[in-house]
Amino acid sequence: MKTRILIAAAFCLGALTAVSAANDRYGQRPPVVLSPDLNAPWLNQLRQPGSPHGAGAVVSKRNRAHVQSNYSRHRGNARTATRNSSQRAKAPAMNPIYLPTVVAYETSQKPGTIIIDTPNRFLYLVMADGKARRYGVGVGKPGFEWAGTHRVTRKAEWPDWRPPAQMIAREKKKGRILPSFVAGGPANPLGARALYLGSTLYRIHGTNQPWTIGGAVSSGCIRMRNEDVVDLYERVGNGSKVIVI
Repeated sequence: MKTRILIAAAFCLGALTAVSAANDRYGQRPPVVLSPDLNAPWLNQLRQPGSPHGAGAVVSKRNRAHVQSNYSRHRGNARTATRNSSQRAKAPAMNPIYLPTVVAYETSQKPGTIIIDTPNRFLYLVMADGKARRYGVGVGKPGFEWAGTHRVTRKAEWPDWRPPAQMIAREKKKGRILPSFVAGGPANPLGARALYLGSTLYRIHGTNQPWTIGGAVSSGCIRMRNEDVVDLYERVGNGSKVIVI
């Protein structure tokens, strides 16, 4: 009986959270379940806000075990899913061209260099023998585009988010009040990993809005699916060269 009560409470909490979620990236987000599959959009990911089936993502018993084994150390992750099959939601649509793949890529840059092709929304991690690992990314929205060369100066897992003062002021004018601090976690706009670029305010980071990959959507940061930024994070180190074009 106690177990049934807890499951019912979790279901109700998930539904209420989804109803209150705002339609912008800074609103309170419903909980998410991370997919362990790097080659597919998030499994059992909540739909985009505004979808008729927006709440109550469900993870299967097999995937639940996989997710928990990899992410159980982080609070509030897989526990937020329920087993109610009537609430199962499909992953949001994303153009498959933005899924990670290995491509031919001729460049004079050394292996390990990150090259971000802003117009085409791709990030390339240069490999040997004229190849690169390519990922889809989201880039700066109009007015927030930039280009330059920097180095990765810091790496963080489940980074905290402290919105810059300029962003807080800008969003306040739009009627959105941003928090001064958001702890790292699935509801954090920076996602699962972050690579900090030089002394800038820009980062390559994950996102809790994977359906935005391929768009011009950020305030200048380069965003990736959580699966992809975790993969990239493991392949590059501090000091890695990053070229944004």
